[in-house]
Amino acid sequence: MLNAFLDQCHIYNSNNRSRLTPDQIIDEIDTMFKNLHPDLTPLTKKEVLFYFHIYYSLSNNVVFLDELDFQNVQVTKYLKGYVSMSPTTNKEELIEELAKSSETAPEVVSSWFNIFDTLSSTPFADSNTRYTNPLCPYEYARYQSFTNELRTMQEKLKQVYGGSTTKDSKNESVFGNFSFQTNSDNNKGKDSKTNSSKDNKDGKDNKNNKKNIDIEINFNSSPMRFFQVGVLIGLLSYIVYNLTQSSNNEISFQQFTTDFLSKNLVDKVVVVNNRIAVVELNENGRAQYPHHEGNFYFNIGAIESFEKNLRSVQEDYNVADSMRVPVIYTNEGSTTKMLVNFLPTVLFLGAIYYMTKKATGMGGMGGPLGFGKSTAKKFNQDTDIKIRFRDVAGMAEAKEEVMEFVKFLQNPEKYERLGAKIPRGAILSGPPGTGKTLLARATAGEAGVPFYSVSGSEFVEMFVGVGASRVRDLFKTARENAPSIVFVDEIDAIGKQRSKGNASGANDERETTLNQLLVEMDGFDTSDHVVVLAGTNRADILDRALLRPGRFDRHISIDNPELQGRKEIFQVHLRKIKLKKDIDDDLPGRLAALTPGFSGADIANVCNEAALIGARYNADSVTLRHFELAIERVIGGIEKKSKLLNAEEQRIVAYHEAGHAVCGWYLKYAHPLLKVSIIPRGQGALGYAQYLPPDQFLLSTLQLYDRMIMTLGGRVSEELHFSSVTSGAHDDFKKVTNIAQSMVLRFGMSKKVGMVNYADTQSQDNLTKPFSDETSKTIDEEVQRIVGECHKRCKELLIEKSKEVELVAEELLKKEFITREDMIRLLGKRPFPETNDAFDKYLEKKPAFKNEKPADEKKDDEKEEEK
Repeated sequence: MLNAFLDQCHIYNSNNRSRLTPDQIIDEIDTMFKNLHPDLTPLTKKEVLFYFHIYYSLSNNVVFLDELDFQNVQVTKYLKGYVSMSPTTNKEELIEELAKSSETAPEVVSSWFNIFDTLSSTPFADSNTRYTNPLCPYEYARYQSFTNELRTMQEKLKQVYGGSTTKDSKNESVFGNFSFQTNSDNNKGKDSKTNSSKDNKDGKDNKNNKKNIDIEINFNSSPMRFFQVGVLIGLLSYIVYNLTQSSNNEISFQQFTTDFLSKNLVDKVVVVNNRIAVVELNENGRAQYPHHEGNFYFNIGAIESFEKNLRSVQEDYNVADSMRVPVIYTNEGSTTKMLVNFLPTVLFLGAIYYMTKKATGMGGMGGPLGFGKSTAKKFNQDTDIKIRFRDVAGMAEAKEEVMEFVKFLQNPEKYERLGAKIPRGAILSGPPGTGKTLLARATAGEAGVPFYSVSGSEFVEMFVGVGASRVRDLFKTARENAPSIVFVDEIDAIGKQRSKGNASGANDERETTLNQLLVEMDGFDTSDHVVVLAGTNRADILDRALLRPGRFDRHISIDNPELQGRKEIFQVHLRKIKLKKDIDDDLPGRLAALTPGFSGADIANVCNEAALIGARYNADSVTLRHFELAIERVIGGIEKKSKLLNAEEQRIVAYHEAGHAVCGWYLKYAHPLLKVSIIPRGQGALGYAQYLPPDQFLLSTLQLYDRMIMTLGGRVSEELHFSSVTSGAHDDFKKVTNIAQSMVLRFGMSKKVGMVNYADTQSQDNLTKPFSDETSKTIDEEVQRIVGECHKRCKELLIEKSKEVELVAEELLKKEFITREDMIRLLGKRPFPETNDAFDKYLEKKPAFKNEKPADEKKDDEKEEEK
C-alpha cells in the first residue's frame, strides 16, 4: 500500500497525469493486490482510502508516528515502546519485554514492529512539494463534490424536462432519460464496467470512461419546450459563430498590405460606419483562400489617416492610378447596438406589465403596487406547524380556553344546536416570555382549519390608508376560507387607546386602522365562523372599544408559571437535553423549586445554557452542576473574572453579604437561603445572596418587615465592622424604599395615612399628586418611620449575632461562596420552619448547590496548574 501510494503521488505530480477516476484507481490497486496475494481477502474501497489517508498524513507531517492512536490498548503500548527505542536499544529484548508484559506471543509484537517499520519508512515531503494523489483527503473530497453536483444537475434536468403526468404520454419530455454513472464504490464500479462493455457493440474498452450519459429525445413534446430548447441552441450557435468568425477573419493593416495588396488579391475595400474596413478578394484571392468563409476585415482609426496610409502603400508598390483598389464607404445598422439601446424600454414595459398583473385594484388605497393587500401568513397543520398542545406546558387553564375555540370550529353544530354562538375573539395577555405566541402556534398546529398569523406592526405603513385596506383584505380572506382563525401578535401596535382630540389636524393612520378593525370584528356574521386571537403584554393600554364583548369576548391572562407549571415546562425542554444517566430522578421538580418567578422563556434559556456549559467543559452529558451554573448565570449574569477586587474591598463585600445571610437565617419570615457569594457578576453586583421565595400572593406586615430587615443587613454589617460605609448598598435601599412606599401608599399599613390607595388611582397622563401637601409630609414621615424601625431591629439582631457574622464572613473570604449546607455547619439548623413548600418537597436533605466545580472544570484547572 505504501508503494501504491508513492506511485500514485509520482503519477499525479508528473506532467502526464492519469485520466483515471479515483474509483478506477482503487479498482487497479485491488486487482494488483489480488495478483500479488491471491490467498488473502480482497481489499475494500474503505480500506484503500484509509491507508492512503494515513500515508498522506505521515508524509506531509500532518500527523507524526508517535501521534497515531490505535483502538487496541496493547497496540498503542507497542507503538510507545517502538518510538522510545534509541540506537543502542536491543530490539529483540524490547519485543520480549513487551510480549511478557502484555501476555502475548513475541511473534505478535514483532509483527507490529514490522508494521511500525513500514509506517516510519514513509518519505517526508519537502517544503516546496507535497505528497498527494486523487485518493488523498482533499482531492477525493473534491471528486465526491463533483459527482454530487452532477447528480444535482441530473435531478434539476429531470424536474425541468421531466415526463408527463398522464399515463398515456409516458415519455413526453425533451430529455426523457438523462442519467450518468460513476464508480461510487468498489462493487458498483465493477458492475458499471461490465454493463458498459456489454453495450459497446464495437468492442471498444470503456474502462477509462468517467461517466456514461444517455440522452433520449422525444419529438412528441409540447411546442413550448421545443421553442425553449431551440432558442437556447440558436443563441449559443450565434455566439460561437461570431466568436470564431471574429478570431479567424480579423487581420491587421500590415497583413492587408503584405499578404493581399502586394499580391494583387484585393478587388475592393468597403469601409463600414467609418470604423471597419472589409476586404473583398478578387478571383485570384478567392482561389488562393478557397476554404476560408467570409471576408477579411481590420479596424481603422481616422478616415484621413487610413486613406493616406493606403495611398502611400500603393505608391510604394508602384500601382497605377487606374489599377488602384477602390474604397467604398457605407453605413450599416448594428443589431446588437439596437438591442442594447432598446433594452431599457423593454425592461420598463415588462415592469409595468408585472406590476399591473400583481395589482390588487384601486379599492381601499391598494393601488397598482399592492400595498393594500394583507401580509398575513397562512399556516397548514400538516406541513408548516409542528408544535402541538402537548409541547405547551404550564398553562393548563389557558390551553383549555383556547382549545374550546378549536373544538367549536371543528364541530360547530354541537354548540349551535343548543343556541350557543361562537365567541368573536380572545385576548392573550401576560408578561413577556410566558408563551402567548407559543400557545397561538400550538393552536395553529391543533386546528384543522386555516390559521392566519399577522403582526400588529405590519398594518402600519408610510402610505395613508394601507392599514385599513390590509385589515379589510385579511378578514375578507378569512371569511372566504371559513371556518378559520386569525392571530394578531402584538396587537397593542394598532390597538392603543384613541386620543380624545387631534391637535395637529393630520390623519392618524393608527386610529384609522383600529377603527377598521373594530368594524370588521363586529361587522361579520356569526355564521362566518372566524375567530380572532390577539396577543399582547400591555393589555392596560388597549382601547376599551376593542376589549368589549362582541369583539374580544374572552380575556385569557397568562402569568408566570407556578411550581407545578415550571415543573411541566422543564419536562418539555429536558426531552431535548442529553442528561447524565444517574442524575436526580425528580430533576424537573428540583429545577422548578430553584427557579421561582421564572417565565417559560427563562426556563428554556436555563436548559439551553446548561447544555452550552456542558459542551464548554467537553462533558459527555449534562449534569446537575451544569444546571446550577446555568441558573446562576440567568439570575446574576456571567462571572466577572477580570474584575479583581483588592483585599479591603473583598473583606467589605464578605461582611456585607454575611450581614444579609445572618439576618435571613434568624428571621422567621425570611426566604430559604440557597447560596451566598462574593464573586462579581455581570449585572454590576460585587456579591449576592440567593434565596428561594415561595409562590405567595398575600403578604402580612410582619413578612414585609422581615424582608426589609434582611435587605438592610448588608449596610448595617458595614456600619458595625468598618469605620466608614460604602456605596454598595444602593440597590438594597431601592428595594427597601419601594416596600415602605407600597405599605403606605398602596397596602393601607400606616395608621396615620389610613386605608387609602394613592399609588394606583392616578392615570399615567395625570402628573398632579392625588393628595395635599400636608398628606405628602405625613407620607414621608411614615416611610421614614418604617425604614427607621427596620434599621433599628436589624442593628440589634446583628450585634447579638456578631460572632455568627464573623464566621460567615471568614468562610466567604476563604471559599468565595458558601451554600446552605455550609450555613448549617457554621450556625446550626435554622430555628424556624421554611416558608416555601417547594423547599421541603424537593430540596430538603439535598444540597441545593454543591460547593465544587464540575469534573471537566477540575480537569482544566489541573492542566493549568501543571502548565
